Amino acid sequence: MGRGNLQAVVDVEKFEMAAASQLAIEGPSGSGKTTFLNLIAGIIKADSGSIFLGNQEITSLRESDRDLTRAITVGYVFQSFYLLQGCTALENIMVAMAIGGNANKDRARELLAWVGISGKENYFPSQLSIGQQQRVGVARALANNPKLMLADEPTGNLDVKNAAGSIDLLRSLCEQNGCTLLVVSHDQNIIGRFQQSIKWEELNSVQVKDDEF
Repeated sequence: MGRGNLQAVVDVEKFEMAAASQLAIEGPSGSGKTTFLNLIAGIIKADSGSIFLGNQEITSLRESDRDLTRAITVGYVFQSFYLLQGCTALENIMVAMAIGGNANKDRARELLAWVGISGKENYFPSQLSIGQQQRVGVARALANNPKLMLADEPTGNLDVKNAAGSIDLLRSLCEQNGCTLLVVSHDQNIIGRFQQSIKWEELNSVQVKDDEF
C-alpha cells in the first residue's frame, strides 16, 4: 500500500505457488511486475501484508536477514544480467556462492557446463556474447541450489532464437533441480512456452505507468 503522497504500485490480495511448479506472468513493461518480484525476494520490504518463502515469513525480518534468506533460498535472473565486470564467468558464480556461505569451484564449473559454456569459465563478461552472459546469469542464479527461481524479463536483451533457447534451458534446469520457477514478461512468445500463465492485471489491483520509485 502507498504511504503519504506515494502511489501504491503493487496490491496483490493473494498469490501462491506449489513447490517445483512453473508459472509465467504476462504484463506490459512498467506495470509493477519487477516490484512484485523484488517484494517476493525481499529486496524491498512490503508496506503491509505477509510474504512467505516456504515456512519463512520475510516481511518482519531485518534487511540483513532478508538478504541472507534470499541468498540461500532464491535465485534471480535479471534482464540486464548484472554480472560483475571485473570477475570471470567462474568468479561471478563463486561470488554468489560465497554470499550463500558455500563457495565450491567444482560446483561452479559444473553449473557452467550445465548452461553450455564450460569453455568460457575464465572469460570476463565483456568477452562473452549477450547470450553467453545470460547463461552465466542463469548459472549464477542456480549457484546455491535455490528453492525458488525468479526471472524478470529474462530474455529482453536476446534475439528470438536465443530467447527461446534461454527460457527452455531455464525451465529445464529448474525442473531437474526441483526448483519453483516464476517468470514475468511482456513477450507473448515467452509466455507461450509455459503450460501455466496468468495476466498481471488479474493479480494486481493497481494500475501504474512505471514500477520505479
